[in-house]
Formats: sequence, structure tokens, C-alpha cells
Amino acid sequence: MKKQRLYEEIKRNPKNIRFQRICKVAEAFSFIMRKGKGSHHIFIRPGVEELLNFQNVKGKAKPYQVKQLIKIIEKYGLLEEDE
Repeated sequence: MKKQRLYEEIKRNPKNIRFQRICKVAEAFSFIMRKGKGSHHIFIRPGVEELLNFQNVKGKAKPYQVKQLIKIIEKYGLLEEDE
């Protein structure tokens, strides 16, 4: 299960996730990059009220932003969706 593996990867160590990796994980869960300016990238998904704002800091994602993605995946049950 690809989504399950990605989810477990970011949940295991949210402090050490590369920025490009977190963007790929968000896209795997059907989030779409709405805009990006500078080091910030905004992701949206139909049916999800929250926006995801990822910031690139020296090639890494901020840990609290990774944790926000984890909480949204859990809150909306995105792991249970068909792949």
C-alpha cells in the first residue's frame, strides 16, 4: 500500500523530511499545489477545509508542517480511500 508506506515514513520522523518529499507525499494524497512563492508552497484538496503551507528551509520541511499533514490525513481518513 503506497499511501500507507508514505504516511508511516513521515510519521516516523517528522523532523527529518526533505521539502520535495513532503510535497510528493501531499500529491500522493490528492493535494494540488495552488501556488508557491519563494520558499512557501500552498496545497489544497477538495473536501478538505484546511490549506497546507509547506516551507522550504535549507531543503527540509518544517516539522510542525509535516505534523499538520499527518493530522489532516488522520482527520479526513485519507488512508482508507481507494488508491
